[in-house]
Amino acid sequence: MTGSTGAVGRRACARLAGEGHEVIGLDRRSSVPPAPGVEIRTVDLAVADLRALLEGVDTVVHLASGVRARDTDADPGHGTLAVMERLLSAAGDVGVAHLVVRSSAMVYGAWPDNPVPLTEDAPVRPCPGFLFAVHRADLERLAEGWAAGSSGRVVTMLRPAVTVAEERPGGLALILAAASAVRSDEGDPIGQFLHSDDLADAVVCAVRERVDGPLNVAPDGWISAVVMAELGGPTPRLRLPANVVATLARIRWGLGFTAAPPGVLPYTVHPWVVSNDRLRALGWEPAHTNEEAYVAGHEPRTFDSLDAGSRQRISLGVAGGLVLTTLAGLVWLFRRSNRR
Repeated sequence: MTGSTGAVGRRACARLAGEGHEVIGLDRRSSVPPAPGVEIRTVDLAVADLRALLEGVDTVVHLASGVRARDTDADPGHGTLAVMERLLSAAGDVGVAHLVVRSSAMVYGAWPDNPVPLTEDAPVRPCPGFLFAVHRADLERLAEGWAAGSSGRVVTMLRPAVTVAEERPGGLALILAAASAVRSDEGDPIGQFLHSDDLADAVVCAVRERVDGPLNVAPDGWISAVVMAELGGPTPRLRLPANVVATLARIRWGLGFTAAPPGVLPYTVHPWVVSNDRLRALGWEPAHTNEEAYVAGHEPRTFDSLDAGSRQRISLGVAGGLVLTTLAGLVWLFRRSNRR
């Protein structure tokens, strides 16, 4: 298992070992003590001799992608796809039969015509402006090519919803929250939040059942923007026309005022929630609801404990600040255009 010391990897390693598997964890760090029956090897997948590491291995679970949700470079993750190609090449050379890849429900894209919920039969069409989703789809494409290269190979693509751990929302959840600070008048999102424990159980299920193809991983149903606001506490939010929101997102990102790249905006407006029917049919059951996972990953903020009057004053101040930021950004863009 790659990414074996992360929030999901640690849990999945321990549970696989508990089921009697011999588990070798590969990670760039080994600061977390391994569970009984788990051997952790500190390696860099970009340079390590992967053939030697995978010799005698039947199943590879690839959780380490190196792609962060806020990456906007043409090749985020320092050669993520090259690492994947090295891993697949080594796995093919030593006879690995089963590959489990952590992808994302974001590969379906956030589009106005998306059905609610999306099943595994829906086309993969990530929003092109959000490179995190694009690269997850690229990982899937490489894995599918590896499976087609020889008979007997099985690839399971796990497509989890936004995943959180106890008191740790995770990078993707934080970015979506940051992007939602300014609402588009196109609509409000519906969300799904998956607890890392449930994703670890899905990994174990995928290894046990050797499913060929994609598996959505999400709790039952979804929650509305209103419920998310109630669970997360009151937050200053503006609602503006879609074109203004897009411009403001680019300006805020360019000036370093937000953690949300502009390309994530469609995922805060259009639906991309998924059905878990196929995974449930294999015996997997979520132990946490959307609401429970959201609360588990939510870190209370100082803002939540303020009285209504104080929150109103802060909200008005934030709104004014966003307007001033937008105006300053437009002036900056106008001046730069004139200089050119």
